[in-house]
Amino acid sequence: MDIGIERVDNHKGVSVKVLLDSGAMGMFADRKFIKKNSFKLEKLERPVKIRNVDRTGNSRGLVIHEIEVNVYYQGHVERMKLDVCDLGVMTWQNISVISIFFFFFF
Repeated sequence: MDIGIERVDNHKGVSVKVLLDSGAMGMFADRKFIKKNSFKLEKLERPVKIRNVDRTGNSRGLVIHEIEVNVYYQGHVERMKLDVCDLGVMTWQNISVISIFFFFFF
């Protein structure tokens, strides 16, 4: 799925392919993608422990930052806060997919 993500501090945006994970318990963005696109990190008051599907602790550590973005999809815009963690980049049929997982509440 293609969406637009816009920084709220300077309104610079980027179009990305995303994976919609309806089983995710939150909204997440990959740390490398965020750094590459210079999104402003906001430190969380309290770090959040990430759990895998099998309820074990995630080996990549705690979520300590979030970003606030405007998300554009099919004429709809929604301001969202995404937790920043190491999700990685996946490839499907030679298409690079940025791993941003989130629920849309339309």
